[in-house]
Amino acid sequence: MGSKSTKQHQKESSSNLSCGIITLSDSRKSKVEDLSGQFLTEELEKKYQVSSRVIIPDEKEELIKAIENMIALNIDVILTTGGTGLSNRDITVETVEKLFDKRIDGFGEIFRHESYEEIGSGALLSRATAGVYKKTTIFSMPGSPNAVKTALNMIIDELPHVVNHAKK
Repeated sequence: MGSKSTKQHQKESSSNLSCGIITLSDSRKSKVEDLSGQFLTEELEKKYQVSSRVIIPDEKEELIKAIENMIALNIDVILTTGGTGLSNRDITVETVEKLFDKRIDGFGEIFRHESYEEIGSGALLSRATAGVYKKTTIFSMPGSPNAVKTALNMIIDELPHVVNHAKK
């Protein structure tokens, strides 16, 4: 599957990527408790470099600060986990989407489709989103380990291609 031009773009994309992971949680305070962040770290390190990993509370200012800090470190891809639900404390989607210079709508659309295949109509609650901010790609996914696994399986091999386009 895939077009000639997509395959050519993928060939031209470097897999020398720097990744950052931000877990938003009011309950998880340590990396030991952060199963989703740990899964992301372990899987990403098989292909790329994980340069930063933080756990922050569900606070808009904290999220913006963490993103800006990672951009200052020249991180190519930021993956956030948590804070995408419907409760008042879930601020990830509203925060990152206001930052985006470009949205990557396909990520949320495909994620919800894949989630629907796995869990049924509960996928309607997902607000996973992605976009580009200051030439840095940001993927925001739910906090559950299963949701993170679904999302990462979708994007892990495509990250060099996405970053290549985002940096242009």
